[in-house]
Amino acid sequence: MNLRLIILTTPDFLPQEATALTAILDKGFRLHLRKPGCNEKELAALIEGLPASHRAGIVLHDHFTLQQRYGLAGIHLNKRNPDIPDGYNGSISRSCHSLEEITEYKKQTDYLFLSPIFNSISKQGYRSEFSMEQLRTAARKGIIDTKIIALGGITADNLTTVRTLGFGGAALLGDVWNRYRSPDDTEAFLQHLDKLIQTVS
Repeated sequence: MNLRLIILTTPDFLPQEATALTAILDKGFRLHLRKPGCNEKELAALIEGLPASHRAGIVLHDHFTLQQRYGLAGIHLNKRNPDIPDGYNGSISRSCHSLEEITEYKKQTDYLFLSPIFNSISKQGYRSEFSMEQLRTAARKGIIDTKIIALGGITADNLTTVRTLGFGGAALLGDVWNRYRSPDDTEAFLQHLDKLIQTVS
């Protein structure tokens, strides 16, 4: 089974970020736009900088009205935005931080993030909440399955572990964006995206 790979944006805007995000979409990753401090106009401008042909691979964490306007893949529910908008009819994912939340929300969503699986790269001091044995037991019970996406400390080096634990995919943030802070980093950034793809192929 191939793992589904998802990349989350950094909370802050980066120089020529649309170019890096386009490369992510070009390579077939699903992209979660997570910019909690931005306003709707700023997020719309970022979306407009991305190819219209790739918008079906984008999920929003904020400003859900933009999903329909731009024909994006879906919305991601979280503590800031916990509710499905009235009349919404697209893909739904959600952040979870316990196995109990997974059980509660699984039937209402297309997929769920469970975090932190490993110690976070992007959030200092945000440590794994789960032992390997807890995760293996959850997989045996069918709590962790192909609808569950591992988040938190995910790198190319632990993707194989994520797969053996029964997750359907992995979401990356720090491992990817530590390699891109400006367009000067593009070559190494692209090489790392290719490495991630090769690891799960």
